[in-house]
Amino acid sequence: MVKAFFCKFQLGKQGVTDNFIGTLRTAFKTHKNIKVCVLKGAGREKQKVKEYAEEIINRLGKNYTTRVIGFTIMIKKWRKDKRE
Repeated sequence: MVKAFFCKFQLGKQGVTDNFIGTLRTAFKTHKNIKVCVLKGAGREKQKVKEYAEEIINRLGKNYTTRVIGFTIMIKKWRKDKRE
């Protein structure tokens, strides 16, 4: 059995809330990578998914980066600041 190296979350119609960010911060205590799937209720436009990714990393901090693949947001935590 292969152990997954990422944790999965779903982003629904409420969007990015304080509770969602708090849940991500808690998950990053034990994981380096998190995969967030954007559900249909949150919006099915590619631009909206990119806006969610920007909002998430702006609220998390400077040592996080994102990559958008389809309707999935991959978030990675780094030891040092990667963004300015």
